[in-house]
Amino acid sequence: MIPKEAAPGDDTAGLLYYLYGPGKRDEHVDPHMVAAWDPFVPDPVKSDEFTISDLAMLLDAPVRALTGKKPLLHVFHVAVRNPPEDRRLTDEEWARVAREMMHASGIAPHTDEQGCRWVAVRHADDHIHIVATRAREDDRQPDTSWSKLRMQEAARGFEVEFGLRRLTHADGTARRWSKTGESEKAMRRGLSEPVRETLQRAVREAAAAAVSDADFFERLAAAGLRVKQRIAPDGNVTGYSVALPGDRDGRQKPVFFPGTKLAPDLSLPRVRERWSGPPVNPAATPADAWRAAAEKVRAAADQLGAGGLHEGAGDVSALGDLIVTAAVVSPYLVRSQMRRAAYEYERASRAPAARQMEGQARELYRESTQVLARSVSSVGRNDTVAVLGFLLALVTAVEASRRWHQAQEHRVQAEAAGRAGRLLHEAVEVTVGVNAAREYKPRARRTTARTGTGRRAATAPGTRPMVGTVQEAIPEHVREVLADPAWPALRARLVEVEEAGDDPGDVLATVAARRELNSADSVAEVLVWRLDGWQRQRSSAAAASGSGTTAAPAGGTGRGAPARRQGAPSPTRRPPGEEQQRKGPKRGR
Repeated sequence: MIPKEAAPGDDTAGLLYYLYGPGKRDEHVDPHMVAAWDPFVPDPVKSDEFTISDLAMLLDAPVRALTGKKPLLHVFHVAVRNPPEDRRLTDEEWARVAREMMHASGIAPHTDEQGCRWVAVRHADDHIHIVATRAREDDRQPDTSWSKLRMQEAARGFEVEFGLRRLTHADGTARRWSKTGESEKAMRRGLSEPVRETLQRAVREAAAAAVSDADFFERLAAAGLRVKQRIAPDGNVTGYSVALPGDRDGRQKPVFFPGTKLAPDLSLPRVRERWSGPPVNPAATPADAWRAAAEKVRAAADQLGAGGLHEGAGDVSALGDLIVTAAVVSPYLVRSQMRRAAYEYERASRAPAARQMEGQARELYRESTQVLARSVSSVGRNDTVAVLGFLLALVTAVEASRRWHQAQEHRVQAEAAGRAGRLLHEAVEVTVGVNAAREYKPRARRTTARTGTGRRAATAPGTRPMVGTVQEAIPEHVREVLADPAWPALRARLVEVEEAGDDPGDVLATVAARRELNSADSVAEVLVWRLDGWQRQRSSAAAASGSGTTAAPAGGTGRGAPARRQGAPSPTRRPPGEEQQRKGPKRGR
């Protein structure tokens, strides 16, 4: 439940006419009153003698009767909305919400007969609007100085009572979401996401890998952003703003966003905290870099949060930077999962507490970030076997951060770490499939199937019964797989493997044998991910071979993208803010 207090106004009648009207796009359906300061106030839409203007006059009467100074903006307006996934509340339930919000805001406290006048109007299933006038019956004005915080607290109580989606108190860690006008502007320009989202990602990637002010601003410029520094009279840089080329306002001036308007941890002072330690000498080769980073991550996972709340806040922040950098330099066949994991972990990297950036875990994560940023990206090739070890270590580290957030009762951050961990688990299994495809040596293809007469008959591609294929390939998991909700997706993947010219049973047995399955929550889903990696690698190799060029190394930073079959099911959804807005040719996913 989300109460949102609007800016105060001075036109009670105009606001009521809008709420009772059709809306700007005929989105208002069945406008009616659900509650009011006086239960005997008639609803204008149900009365032939009482109009909206009459209701406005009743609400404004105490304002006109004030003997002292009258408030210039006397209209108090708050909308209370539920997310789409919540159940539909009844009018009686919304009436309770309205009365509690007016009590919490200080407009009309319970048992206070001299409170302000208000009405609650409902014109949609998922929200109500509450309109009040800032004048009490005793010739005083209400104290609404803590209205927003107290209404949020009331909303948390209703979420528990009504069984709604539980949100969180404002703890100052949420990202700065794009405004409606920014989203509409992106649609008009044909952009895949609002400019603010693009800038957030680019600045975060630069901050995660930088080691100094100069390095940070150079990385921003290299990313194609316009950068404007704020310089104090003594010559020190105290802040910065960034703009995307081509993004202009109505006066054709570039639209600059300060770092603080992008995310709480992207202000210049918070960015500078990242490079408080000495630079790290990078490893010589990408494989060595991934292995060195994996060792440091495993060691840091055991130390995360061991120094207390403030040191733990610094640890999860450094881990977030590591995931961001790993996503940038990761093998292109798993880069989509890595970028989504970085997106999801962003909230988990900001703990609602002051952070201390000194500590063993923080230093190990920071060293891993610098090793990857300078070794892998400079060479442009990756060893997917070494990458797999790093991803396994990263899954362990993210799980450690999730448990730490739970221990600190940071519910939203713990949930974000859980979502990121699932995506990293997917990246692990996709990498397993990629490695299996690289080392695959096909056996003789079986082209016949048994018939009822004991003879063998030719089986056309795509007609093999995949239940039998699973029984032959992984007999110890067959019952579990066939009862899994992900079985249809696995069956579709096996059909695609057969249509591509490989033996589905042989391939399934190969990917299943690469890594144990007993610990998987869903064996079928894990196999879908592995076959997805298999298909990406095989498609990439086939495309490179057909073009007469050398195949891009599995997991390298090549530009080609593996072709996906039309209509192939995807085991996971694409996240908001997918990295589609970049300069130059698109990288393969």
